[in-house]
Amino acid sequence: MYLIFNYPSPKTYEVRGVDVSSYQGEIDWNILSKQGINFAFIKATEGSSYVDEKFNVNYENAIKTNLKVGAYHFFSYDSKGETQAENFISNVPKTQDMLPPVVDIEFYGDKYINPPEVKETQEQLQIMLEKLEEFYGKKPIIYATYKSYNLYIANNFEDNYIWIRDVYFVPKLKDNRKWTFWQYTDKVRLNGYIGKEKRIDMNVFNGSLEEFNEMFI
Repeated sequence: MYLIFNYPSPKTYEVRGVDVSSYQGEIDWNILSKQGINFAFIKATEGSSYVDEKFNVNYENAIKTNLKVGAYHFFSYDSKGETQAENFISNVPKTQDMLPPVVDIEFYGDKYINPPEVKETQEQLQIMLEKLEEFYGKKPIIYATYKSYNLYIANNFEDNYIWIRDVYFVPKLKDNRKWTFWQYTDKVRLNGYIGKEKRIDMNVFNGSLEEFNEMFI
């Protein structure tokens, strides 16, 4: 049994979506897209060379549905921002109606205990964000946990949309900035996929459907 602490009100947060990766395995997007969701972010790349093995098939099938679709990149502290941007750009097609590219900055391995240096990380992240914006013509979204947000993002990158994770409460950012997307749980079970991970990440948009459409369509 999984305890899900957050149940954002559909009246307050009417725009909902998922984020997926190869961990969800084979996805039937026709089934998944009909379960009260409006958007999907799909893992594309990581670092300077890794490509999610399910990205191409996920992206190709997801864009055939009525979902608004975007792709995300897992940021590596061990690679240059330029080569990470090149990895994403070479694998994620540029389309007019795609959601802005996402850069996911969190901690892995021993980085949580020994966080990389702030200034260097911010510089490499800035390089990546600029290159993505130049290519796709859209201001990238930054996904973060509270720890990575407080260390690297707070009071910086103020023109970028923020996607924050909080599995307990409605998000409140350290610098009182308004968040755009909220990942409120990773414990939901939906129909339409068979993979090693049985649960799926759920998210809401901070606004109405009309506002979502104005921003992203």
